[in-house]
Formats: sequence, structure tokens, C-alpha cells
Amino acid sequence: MIPTNVKRPRNVDWKRAAAILYGDWGTSKAYVIGLAFAVAGYASFWLIAAMCVLTALVGLNYIVICRLYPDGGGVYASVRHRSEVISIVGAFLLIADYLVTAAISALSAFQYLGVPHPEKFAAMSILAIGLLNLLGPKQTGGLAFLVSVPTAIVVVVLGLFSLPHVGEAFGHLQPLHGSFGHNWAGFVGIVLALSGVEAIANATGVMKLNPGSTEANPCVTKTSTPAILIVMIEVCVFTALLGLAMHALNGLTIANGDVNAPGAEGVRDYMLRYMGQIFVGGGAGHAFGFVISVVFGLLLLSAVNTAIVDLIAIQFLMSRDRELPNIFQRLNKWGVPSAGMLLATIVPMVLVVVVKDMSGLADLYAVGVVGAIATNLGATATDRKLSIKNWERTLMFATFVVMAAIETSLLIDKPNARYFAVTILAVGLILRGLVYERRMKKEAARIPEKVIVDLAPKPEPPAAISLGSEAILCAIRGTGRTLDFALREARETGRRLYLLFVREQAFMTEQDTKRKWQDDDEARQIFEHAKAKAGDFQPLFAYAVSPSAAETIVDVAATLGASRVIVGAPHRNALLNLIRGSVIHEVSNSLPEEIDLLVYA
Repeated sequence: MIPTNVKRPRNVDWKRAAAILYGDWGTSKAYVIGLAFAVAGYASFWLIAAMCVLTALVGLNYIVICRLYPDGGGVYASVRHRSEVISIVGAFLLIADYLVTAAISALSAFQYLGVPHPEKFAAMSILAIGLLNLLGPKQTGGLAFLVSVPTAIVVVVLGLFSLPHVGEAFGHLQPLHGSFGHNWAGFVGIVLALSGVEAIANATGVMKLNPGSTEANPCVTKTSTPAILIVMIEVCVFTALLGLAMHALNGLTIANGDVNAPGAEGVRDYMLRYMGQIFVGGGAGHAFGFVISVVFGLLLLSAVNTAIVDLIAIQFLMSRDRELPNIFQRLNKWGVPSAGMLLATIVPMVLVVVVKDMSGLADLYAVGVVGAIATNLGATATDRKLSIKNWERTLMFATFVVMAAIETSLLIDKPNARYFAVTILAVGLILRGLVYERRMKKEAARIPEKVIVDLAPKPEPPAAISLGSEAILCAIRGTGRTLDFALREARETGRRLYLLFVREQAFMTEQDTKRKWQDDDEARQIFEHAKAKAGDFQPLFAYAVSPSAAETIVDVAATLGASRVIVGAPHRNALLNLIRGSVIHEVSNSLPEEIDLLVYA
């Protein structure tokens, strides 16, 4: 057996990391501006400006967190070494947020597109995205990047058309009315779209390492810092600019929590589209409004996908840590936990169909993400073992105080959000209790068995194997003709043969990197069949668990010094090849020129 230490590949560059964050933060413009006007009318700019300041503070603090936790800095991973209970609470708060994020993003997407009964289209889109995730989240970052580029261009163009109207907007701008408590409640009510920063913190484990950095001492600041800074600046500047330019629109009125405009009622949830139509004007304005609807609709659907992927991942990680039942780590043949996908899809579908309204979904929102971010900031700021500069620690703790105050207000002023978050937390803690109870029973039943195992003689370690330069690597998935051909080819040419089995698994933990082929029933059967069939010319076995079979094949081939790689032709249909990509195509693009690729069909 040739051991392989394959970890989750660090292939996310700053562009893809920025796209992950922009898919959440960038969507805030789509509905926060209209919601703010519905709360404060022509004084809403001050609330939007405060929201931009809060976004900048959170972004600056998460730059530090990504530096401190290069293997995953989300609330569940970063707080766990301080307190398992607090990390569990933070994780379930984040789950509650992701569920609402998927629902609110899907509904907003189809409201921008102006379709009838947008909640029905939103529910179907969530179902479709969930089913696609059964095939694994490959290339998600790349797709998010492709969607974010035209959105950023449209935002810049809309900002340029808004500049001539800034003077008129200042003329309409009013001071905030009412008491501090009233305005604070209005500000808290528009604290949306912050969960993306937790997503990018969780993604540090797959970000590219800094030049000179190693897996033993990783550092990803060259990826995480520019990703957060660029998105933070774009979101803060353009949200403030467009929030101010909105005040140049004449005749906006608040009616039953919505916003009406001259000749257009209910523009609260697609304010940017209305702004594009008015500022550009005429037929070109309507065309530009349509473009805004399409690009923001796609970006919002990308945010749905990000929320579902994050939901599946966090459930899987918690199950692997034995905090949730084992069903959440049972994988389908594409390496995706089916139970996690079902929960991540069905709950948002039910929410969007039952609630149907953006303001109603917003009432369920923010408690989870604000609580998770506050937990992460508070635990990190008070951890004296971490290498944090004094000004960074002070800024982080001050931001924690603000986030904790917002969380307290949300729990008081948003009963629906409180009930929803508490329900998710209660269900999660009940599942955790059932897991612990089942574990205790199993451990009690296994005590006699452990004594017998400990008395058993330990096997001798295998002899060291030298790696020859003239070798063949065959990536196998079964006991068919590809294996027979590889054995025959190695015997006829006299080359050493390595058989590689890759357990492709989209979501991984550190335990997966240590798994052996003896623990994998399918790999064990294939290798034992190969042993029996090879006779005196025994091959060597390599086994790996990885989210990318293609990258692992290339990595192992280069490590073993193979001169030829043999892979079998895929049997799945053309549609699946189109959606998931071809392993053969990826291997051929990445394999060094000195290694031949042979596809056996």
C-alpha cells in the first residue's frame, strides 16, 4: 500500500474568493436600499451609510480572522478550541441564517425579473439548485465569478448614471426623525447580507497559500485579504452612492411597508431596476432596467447556491465531529451528503412558499448571522493565545460590542426571527443529544470487544518500497477491462504498476485524509480482486479521499514518477459530463508533458 497524504486542494484564488463574498454582500444592494426607504423615507441614506460602516468594520475584522485561521475561520471551526458548546450554538445560528438567505435571495431574484407569483418560481429554483448540488459543488467558485463580473459592471454603469443626480438627492435628503431608539430599530431592521463573510472565512482551508508558505505552516493572506478588501470597498462605496442617488427620485411614497413611485407601485424590492429606468430614461432606460433585473437575478440565484453549499458543508462537518447524526455524512456516489442537501433545499422552499414576502423573510433574518459573527468576533478578540496586534484586538472587541447590541435588539424587536433561530437551535441541540446518547450506548456495548482487540497481535509493518521512474499509474473505479488492460500492459512491458482508487468526496474533514483503503468496502474489493488476478506480478496500491479526482490523479502520478497514466473512458451520459465536467479532460489539461495519458475504452 502506497500512502497518499491528499488534502483538500488549495485551488481558490483571490478572484474566486471575492466572488464567493460578492455573491452575498453584492446582493445587499438589490433589496437593502428599498427596505431602508420603506423604513425612513427620504432620510434613509443615513441608515444605509451606517450599514456601510458596519460592513467595513466586519470586513476589516475578518481579514484578521482569515489570517489567524488559514485552515478555516468560520465560527464553528475558530471557536471550537475555546468551547464546543459555544461553537455548536454559533453553527446552528449560522444554519438558521443560511436557510433564510437561500429563501430571501431566490424570492428577490424573481421579483427583480418581474414574474407573476415569484414565490413559486423561487421555490422551484431552490429545488433545481439543490438537485444540481447532488452532483457536487465543482466549479462553484468559477461560476460565481462569471456571474459577479457582469453584475459589477452594471453597478458601475448605474453609479455613473447616478452621479449627475447626486445634487438633487442632497436637496431631497432629510435628517432622521424620531428618537434614537426609533432610528436604531430602523438600522437594525436593514442589517442584511453579512453571512458571506463567514463563508469566505470557512473557505480559507481551500485558498491558495502565500508564496513560501507550506501546509505545515500555512498562510493565505495574499488570497483572503485582497478578496475581502476589494468586495468591501465596492459594496460600501456603491451601496452608499446608490442609496444617496435614490433620494433624487421624485414622488416616492411609503404605503403599508412598501414603496410606491409615480406610475409604478411596489418598487421597494426592485429599486435598482426602477432607478436604472428613470436615470437612463426612455426606451434605453427600460432596456437597462431589464439588464439590471437579469444580472441581479443571476447573482441572487448564485447566492442561493452558495447558501445551500455552505449548509451542506456545515452539516457534514458537524456530523463528522459527531455533533449531528451519521445520516448527514452519508455520501452519494458523487461524494455529496444527500440528507444534508434535502434539509438545505426543503426548508428554504417551505419558507419562501409560506412567507411569500421580502419583508416577512427579512423578519426571520439577521438573528442567525449577527449572532454567529458576534460569537466569532468575541471569542477571537478575547483569546490571549492568538497573535493579534493591540489595535486589531481593540477594533475587534468594539465591533463585537456593536454586533452584540444589534443581536440583542433583533431578539427583542424581531419575535419571528427569534422564534425561528431558537427553533433551529433547539432542533439542533436535540439531535446533538441523541447523537451523544447513541454514542454512549455503543461505547458501553463495545467494552468487552476492546479488551479482545488489545490482546490481539499487531501486524508487521510493510517493507519500504522504492519508487521506480518507469512506472504505470492506473486510476480505477471498478474491476472491469481497464484493470485487466493495466495488469496486462505492466506484465508485458515489465513496468511497475500502481493502482489508484480515488474516493471523490465533495466535503472533507481531517479524518478523511487519514482514511485507509481497508476502511472503504468498494476499494477493498477492487484491490483484493486485483491481487488475485495479478498472480506473481503484484501491483502496488494507492488510495486517496479527495474532492477532485482529476487533481489527485495528476498529483499522485507526479509524486510516484509515473511515465504513463491509464484511465478508463467514462460511462455516464453526456448531460452529466457537461454539468460535472470530464475527469479525462481535466487530467489531460493538468498532466505534465513528460507523462503519457492513455484512455482505455
